Amino acid sequence: MNTGENEQGLRAIMDLTRLLSFVVLLIHFYTYCHVAFAQWHLTVPIADKIIVSFNRLPLFKNIWTTKLSVLLLAGVFLAGIKGKKDEKIFIKTALAYLVTGLLFFFSSDVLLYVQGNILAIATGYMGITVIGYLLIVTGGSYLSRILKVKLAKDIFNLENETFPQEERLLTNEFSVNLPAKYNLKGKVRDMWLNIINAARLCIIIGSPGAGKTFFLIREVIKQCIEKKQFSALIYDFKYDDLAKIAYNSWLQSKHLYEVEPKFYVINFDEPVHRCNPLEPSSMNDITDASESARTILLGLNMDWIKKQGDFFVESPINFVAAIFWYLKKYKDGIYCTLPHAIEMTQVNYTELFPVLASEPEIEVLVNPFITAFQNRAMEQLEGQTASAKIALARLSSPLLYYVLSGNDFSLDINNPDEPKIVVLANNPEKTQIYGAVVSLYLTRLFRILPKKGKLKSAIIADEFSSIFANGIENFLAIARGYKINTYLAIQNLQQLRKNYGKEQADVLFALAGNIICGQATGETAKEVSEAIGKIVQTRESLSINSNDTSLSKSTQLDLAVPPARIAKLSSGEFAGILADNPGQQLEQKAFHCTIQNNPDTINAEEEAYRKIPKKKIDPVAIQNNFIQIKNDIILLINEELEKIKNDPSLSHLILDKKSERKV
Repeated sequence: MNTGENEQGLRAIMDLTRLLSFVVLLIHFYTYCHVAFAQWHLTVPIADKIIVSFNRLPLFKNIWTTKLSVLLLAGVFLAGIKGKKDEKIFIKTALAYLVTGLLFFFSSDVLLYVQGNILAIATGYMGITVIGYLLIVTGGSYLSRILKVKLAKDIFNLENETFPQEERLLTNEFSVNLPAKYNLKGKVRDMWLNIINAARLCIIIGSPGAGKTFFLIREVIKQCIEKKQFSALIYDFKYDDLAKIAYNSWLQSKHLYEVEPKFYVINFDEPVHRCNPLEPSSMNDITDASESARTILLGLNMDWIKKQGDFFVESPINFVAAIFWYLKKYKDGIYCTLPHAIEMTQVNYTELFPVLASEPEIEVLVNPFITAFQNRAMEQLEGQTASAKIALARLSSPLLYYVLSGNDFSLDINNPDEPKIVVLANNPEKTQIYGAVVSLYLTRLFRILPKKGKLKSAIIADEFSSIFANGIENFLAIARGYKINTYLAIQNLQQLRKNYGKEQADVLFALAGNIICGQATGETAKEVSEAIGKIVQTRESLSINSNDTSLSKSTQLDLAVPPARIAKLSSGEFAGILADNPGQQLEQKAFHCTIQNNPDTINAEEEAYRKIPKKKIDPVAIQNNFIQIKNDIILLINEELEKIKNDPSLSHLILDKKSERKV
């Protein structure tokens, strides 16, 4: 017990053993160097008689037993020492003193067998022995002062933040499996990153250079097409980075599909195929027209996303929706294309409004505009419609008109009779224009794909923040039931919030069952870290004072992958969580690993890639199509106005041109 009485008792024992050690050593010197002591006149008869009595004890039988007894007593003394701990004293220093002291202490015996001056020999023997004794005591005291507690040397807490991960290979008809390595308490182990349920949305996050495309998206495309035979839609932000991977994967594995899929590319810079996103057969009711109008306008004016519900945001959307639905109803949708709608928005009010009002299903939508026109509220009317006209006018391009007005294929990519792999190309230099059209394709796809009895399909979108996918949260909520896997890649959560608004971005992030995050900072790193969760970690605390040293260890829950760790991830290193299936559970859903691939093999594979065939299109045909669309709208307006004028039940719709005035 650590009480004052016990400490005093221990100190008394230590003092006694130290004194006995000195006494035995002095008796030893007096016995073996007696002649020298006599010449120094240091002998006493009584002392001689006492020493003779002591020499009969086994302790003084010979030099070795005496010296060992001295060391034994010194050892008892040293065992009770509690010196002040010093981090600068190392065991090598203490052992050096001890070994040197032992050599001096025992090797001094040699002098006793040397012939010569007795006084010099005795002095040398006692001096060397004492020096050895002092060195031994010094080394022993140093041993008691060594800080025996060794704290963990992991200054960045790397090993403490490791945890078991999924090492099994789990596959199913939808899975994407990536080999990886992870660290567990200092040991590198093999594992598999099993994305077995991307129907619950897989978000891939990483700053530029984090390895999203090289390590993840590339493998997702290859495995979805080559191993799992998915129909797919791929958004290629920097055409043809992803398109060439998809094309060559399709070439390699198209014969494995039950029905060989077709490969299509929507490229607005160099047209390859044409597709009308407003295909009338895919627009079932006016809500489809409204969604399409909202998508294209918010895609062109992404700052409107945060202002949805405002009068001057909803009015242009209703205006364009009315035009879309009118074109859908007119002659079975013969002119139901985005280019025709763009041209129709530019028609003069006195001609446009009567034509639109003649369609009963959109009368409610156009009535506010007609009322504003008749009341000569031209400033209000221009505010309602001009923003739509100006935004859509940016799409007035012969190339865009050509691609958007054709019908080389339909968007039902998961049609069992006509499966498709479609690439939507973008150009970083024209992101805002092309991104809006790509958004329209995606929105229409969200309405077309969720049908029972269709093929499994995948939507893979790189740089998802560059487009506005209207209604994607509703689509993702039902995608799993229709075998649709969705992979969305973004640079960070802040970018998504900037373009989609905080509420919608947070909803998308919360919907993700799979989050795979490379290097990221700020709010993104914090959100991902919290999603991964906490693990039990060991904490050590050391206290040193003049009397004692204490070490305390404790365990506590702490973040498995802190935000600072996510901010310092290397290229190819990812952390996150994965979703599983009811009948196929992942024991370890959280992961922090480095995906393994062979850059040399990939580079060799890419060098052997075949280029996507380019389609030669006569520029004259593109220009003629541009002019034809303009003429189609002129013809439509003229015919419909004539019909309205000649129909007594509709003639009241004709507006007086005098009502119009310039603003």
